Amino acid sequence: MDWNWAPIGVAAAVAVLCALAGGLLTTIGPWYKALRKPSWQPPEWVFGPVWTTIFTLAAISGVMAWEADPRPGPRTALVVAYAINVVLNIAWSGLFFRMRRPDWAFVEVLVLWASVVSLIVVTASIATVPALLLLPYLAWVSVASYLNLTIVRLNGPFGRA
Repeated sequence: MDWNWAPIGVAAAVAVLCALAGGLLTTIGPWYKALRKPSWQPPEWVFGPVWTTIFTLAAISGVMAWEADPRPGPRTALVVAYAINVVLNIAWSGLFFRMRRPDWAFVEVLVLWASVVSLIVVTASIATVPALLLLPYLAWVSVASYLNLTIVRLNGPFGRA
């Protein structure tokens, strides 16, 4: 098989940069540890492997969709959908952990969830299998959204000095 390494390299680099940026913005310090969290929250060690899997599947999905349709229109839609999603993914960590605003992060995670749905729709318009690879991402962001809402309910209001 003849591999086109440029899209693979770009997808891998974007996935690593997104994970790195989100990781740098995520601080599990005293503020976070003091928050009340639901008993069903996954243990902290689960988040790294889950996000690694999601970013890997998203990168594979992106490359597969890119290779499935060489026309500029679908490729542009794919790049735009991924770019918006990456920005929103990183922004959530900044809002929740750096700004210590789970309330704002909850609003943002709803937009992130919609961007994952959009990513699936755009990808599905090109090819089915790559779109299916994004379903774990949608499932995880759904759980994260509910977890975020629960943390807001257990700890709010936020933003007081």
